[in-house]
Amino acid sequence: MAGLFESAGEGGAAIALDEVEASILRSLEVQMLELIGPGPGGENDDPLAALFAEGPTEAPADPALARLFPDAYGEPGEPVDTETRARAGEFRRYTELDLRARKRDDALVVVRSLDGLGGEGGVLELSAPDCLRWLGALNDLRLTLGARLEVTDEDEQGLYALPDTDPRKPLVMAYLWLGGMQESLLEAVAG
Repeated sequence: MAGLFESAGEGGAAIALDEVEASILRSLEVQMLELIGPGPGGENDDPLAALFAEGPTEAPADPALARLFPDAYGEPGEPVDTETRARAGEFRRYTELDLRARKRDDALVVVRSLDGLGGEGGVLELSAPDCLRWLGALNDLRLTLGARLEVTDEDEQGLYALPDTDPRKPLVMAYLWLGGMQESLLEAVAG
């Protein structure tokens, strides 16, 4: 089970993580929380203000955030007309804050699960609902790393051949590790 999920029955899963793996994964999720940012009211969320808050109408300039929060209309990387831009902005305005909140919640579930290991390695058992949160969080990490590495479908096989001296190598290793973890979690939940 080392480093990969196995079915724990009833839609749950378990994974054995050593101290280093748990620490790396926790660090990546904390960085994800920082990237996503606080909720609409900041650190001192006012529930009433958050209820009526409107999100941004423009896509994020950061490519990783743009990958996490893509436009609902138009094709990525393609020019869009004024009407398509307006529809995308209106959709974003009413949906992005909820999407950000869900992504924050997913990352927090992972961080809290890892905190349950007490800073040491061990076997982590996840319930079915937590498995879904973990799948979302792992996917968000891979999307972010893929954007930072500028990975395309054609590139992915080339990642395995990067020399150890390539400065992207640590990110590539994390990207591939998270992919294996995500795939094993999907299989554990389905099986």
